[in-house]
Amino acid sequence: MQAALRQHLGGARWALRVSEAALRPRCVGPASPPAPRCWSCGGPVPSAAGLPHFCPGCRALQPPGPRPDLFRLMDCDRSFRLDVQRLQRRFRSLQRALHPDRFGQRPPKEQHYSEQHSSLVNKAYQTLLNPLSRGLYLLELNGVEPAQETDCDADSEFLMEIMEINEKLAESKNEDSLEETETLIKVKREELTQEVTAAFERGSYFNQVFSRHIYVMNA
Repeated sequence: MQAALRQHLGGARWALRVSEAALRPRCVGPASPPAPRCWSCGGPVPSAAGLPHFCPGCRALQPPGPRPDLFRLMDCDRSFRLDVQRLQRRFRSLQRALHPDRFGQRPPKEQHYSEQHSSLVNKAYQTLLNPLSRGLYLLELNGVEPAQETDCDADSEFLMEIMEINEKLAESKNEDSLEETETLIKVKREELTQEVTAAFERGSYFNQVFSRHIYVMNA
């Protein structure tokens, strides 16, 4: 009788421990996103973080990712100060690898991806090559909305200077006076480009300085 009672109590204690264990909260991490798969062969494709890449199995060109970082795509530092030669080398390298002419005998889907990549590379190159569009893109990356020309609070001295330049352009009667005015605009652009570069390097995401740059670039 005592042996049977001890056995019954032991079974009850074991059942209680199992029940307590089942009720304890478990630490479950977030589910990992499914690994990307090649559209052509279905094999796994390592993530390329928006960079152009090919399937390691069948060598099919993969589609471009959403909203790639144009600086990273063009292998450039995220800075207003740009190595133009480096940008040009990267542009030529990507176009050689991704140009639609290279994919003329490939499946239609891959031809379409090639066109998308090539268009994106062209856009990235033009955006980063031009100081104005490069600066606007940097502001966008940092969540800063630049002031529009009509909203610019540029100082009156600067606005008078721009008005004088525009008047000189309108009054230019010959080639010499036109070249003189164009040289003045070029010098002013270079000065403001240096000013914008210094402000970006300080981490100063301003509006007034960049708005000045927009005025001169559109002069």
